[in-house]
Amino acid sequence: MVQDKPVNLAAVTGAHGVTGEVRLKLFGEGIDALKRHKSFNDGALTLKKLRDDGKGGAIARFAELPDRTAAEQFRGTVLTVPRSALPALGEGEYYHADLLGLVAISDAGEALGVVVAVENYGAGDILEIERPTGKRFMVPMIEAAVPEWDGERVVVANEFAVE
Repeated sequence: MVQDKPVNLAAVTGAHGVTGEVRLKLFGEGIDALKRHKSFNDGALTLKKLRDDGKGGAIARFAELPDRTAAEQFRGTVLTVPRSALPALGEGEYYHADLLGLVAISDAGEALGVVVAVENYGAGDILEIERPTGKRFMVPMIEAAVPEWDGERVVVANEFAVE
């Protein structure tokens, strides 16, 4: 069962103009991922207006930010929604937030550690797993390397469970 933990969708990078708008760095699948939601951070921010900035980010106006001074105070704020507010996924799909914190085991049953990050450098998702010793290793999120996962664990093929 998926916990209803907050999922990060964007972060405020600074004020935009003098009317309280903010620039956003997007973490999801573009501006459409934000447009689905009207409320962020447990209701603390109410979206009034949202537009593409033409640079891979967005410009947003929130009801609670009436001017530039208020907007500047929100620099660094991460916009979250509850996991339950996200669209349902198809077979084989996942949200990064669902993988973070999962126990990683080898396909032989050996405990490997915990998923501490999900990165994507352009060629696909990569899981970063931290061993109990503190050492970390990375595994591509492909079927050959991670043949199965669920809400409790990820299984890593032995040949990808390197030291």
